[in-house]
Amino acid sequence: MPTDAMPPAPSSRAGARNALVLAVCQGLYTGAISTDLTLTGLTGYQLAPDKALATLPFALITVAGAIVTLFASLLMQRFGRRLGFALGAFVGGCGGLVSVWSVFHGAFWSFCIGTAAVGVFQAFAQYYRLAAADGVAGPAKSRAISTVLAGGVLAAIAGPALAAWSKDLFPTALFAGAYLMVAGLGFLSVLLLLAFYRDADPAPLAVAASEAPARPLAAIMRQPIFLAAAANNIVGSMVMTFIMTAAPLAAVACSHTIDDGANIIQWHLVGMYAPSFFAGRLIERYGLARVVFAGMALNALAIAIAVASIDLAAFYLALLFLGVGWNFMFVGGSTLLARSHLPPERARTQGVAELLRYAASALGGLAAGPVLLAQGWSALNIVALPALVLAAAMTLWWAAAETRKPALSSG
Repeated sequence: MPTDAMPPAPSSRAGARNALVLAVCQGLYTGAISTDLTLTGLTGYQLAPDKALATLPFALITVAGAIVTLFASLLMQRFGRRLGFALGAFVGGCGGLVSVWSVFHGAFWSFCIGTAAVGVFQAFAQYYRLAAADGVAGPAKSRAISTVLAGGVLAAIAGPALAAWSKDLFPTALFAGAYLMVAGLGFLSVLLLLAFYRDADPAPLAVAASEAPARPLAAIMRQPIFLAAAANNIVGSMVMTFIMTAAPLAAVACSHTIDDGANIIQWHLVGMYAPSFFAGRLIERYGLARVVFAGMALNALAIAIAVASIDLAAFYLALLFLGVGWNFMFVGGSTLLARSHLPPERARTQGVAELLRYAASALGGLAAGPVLLAQGWSALNIVALPALVLAAAMTLWWAAAETRKPALSSG
């Protein structure tokens, strides 16, 4: 049995404490990452020797996460989630300090190292939601995932505003103060995890389930439920990263201010995390398929608004709907992923799924800058539509399979 297992009873004292700690740490992580989402594209533009490289530091957050994510899953299986989560937050804090130094010295390539370290933080933090889901039975997984993601709501609101305020903290080094905030939030997460989070002993039901033989990874990945999970997580994250990375630069290019860009990302983050208060309940009431299809529809609506207008209000609405659409697809996809494997298959299955998601998000982040410069804001949004069609097709395949065969539950 993996050493990082949590007891399935969400009402237990240990389970409630761990869930609360994860929700708080999700908020701290969101505050740190929202600063990078808000300012790193602009900081990269300021420091880059070639302006086509402006989004490279931002993209390296996702690239580093993609490289580390499978290792993170295997490491936490061996040593427990407490140490793994604390390690990720510590590296993120160090990355914030490297970014501060880089901004003071105008050093683009060391700034890339700093943002990559924040990507390591992201790789570990993305397992917060799965740690919560692994601790409850199948029907409660979507609500557990939503609970953890809801921890990021306050940070989603305050993070970009904090970034906009702290960017001028050091008058001689624009944006350095914001990255000092990233470092502080990372180190605070380390303290909370080491002080309050505990890897709980495996429960009897989890031990019994772990005695079933693990299937080959290829067999797990061929399941319609896994493919639908991957499609929603991968496409939702890739489309969101692709459009969001370019949005602050596009807003500035359309004669809006840097503060406008920060506010746009702020409302985008509200859209990403605020639905977590009710997404789980929507899934319980209307079913997974309807909620993830609603997420795809909201993504398409966001693209339509972005193509139709470059007014500031259009940026706000497009990025808000993009965030809500991502949330529905991500909560639904994460729920499907948590149901697609047995406990002995957890580390490999979750690690590979997250690796694929990060790789696609990295591609989106890397492509955003060149596509924006070459084709413009409207064309960039249109490019994302075929991916949504693919996700819809994979989800329809799973929904059809569900009518013939019950989904495998790991709960």
